[in-house]
Amino acid sequence: MIDSHINNPKSPKYYINKWIISNSQDIKGKTVIDLPAGNGMTSEILKEHGAKVKAFDLFPEYFKVEEIGCQRADIMDGIPLENEIADLAICQEGIEHFCNQLKAFQEFNRVLKKGGRLLITTPSYSNLSAKFNYLIAESEAKNFMPPNEIDDIWMENEVVSDKIYYGHIFLIGLQKLRLLAKLAGFSIEEVKYIRLSKGSLLLLPWFYPIIYVSSWLRYYRNIKRNKNIPSSYKKQTYLEQLKMNISIKNLINHHSFIVFVKEKDLSEISFRNKSKEVCFDDLT
Repeated sequence: MIDSHINNPKSPKYYINKWIISNSQDIKGKTVIDLPAGNGMTSEILKEHGAKVKAFDLFPEYFKVEEIGCQRADIMDGIPLENEIADLAICQEGIEHFCNQLKAFQEFNRVLKKGGRLLITTPSYSNLSAKFNYLIAESEAKNFMPPNEIDDIWMENEVVSDKIYYGHIFLIGLQKLRLLAKLAGFSIEEVKYIRLSKGSLLLLPWFYPIIYVSSWLRYYRNIKRNKNIPSSYKKQTYLEQLKMNISIKNLINHHSFIVFVKEKDLSEISFRNKSKEVCFDDLT
């Protein structure tokens, strides 16, 4: 199947393809979930490298690889697979369309084996250009309106499904992706640089000094707070966030490409801390 995006360095598919090629030996013979699968280009590449592909999409009518096939699935209803069946999951340009992103991470956790990887690509909401556009109009780009009911209902076809394919209503930045992943048992293995956001590069000299100084100040102030929490744990958490926030690579990256690793099953996750529990009476 010919897909011009696979050879276009401006497309996330180009970088997913490069990742698959560089990890082809690890993929061979492994079960890989492709969700959302779209037209099937990535599924086909995975199959060519020896993977056992499980393709899913909200609208499988647009999937074009007959020898693989694609099953209709809404991740909000659950992925129709057994627990811990897959070695790798690819969520390419999907997370920004999911209304419950924590549920999506939890579903990927459920179907992945421990140590399995989850690849996510999504429009960057952490580069400087995106942050500036949000400041001006709560929009992802300078020419776009804020999310609205005209531009962000991308597909609603009652003939084939009662589901709605939403646009970029649920755009998400690196910090929140990191947190949701942690809450669902994942850690970040790598944040990959894709390509330059020219607008972000122009803004960098003006805003980076402010971001750098402010981020360090927040780090030191929060290290001093919550004295009942071990200092080593606070430093580990806050330093990870600090590095992410002041990374020039992240601030000028046009698109986000994150490789997560499943560290824990859902039943093993706990972030309960008695010293941080707040009574509802204290909030009124």
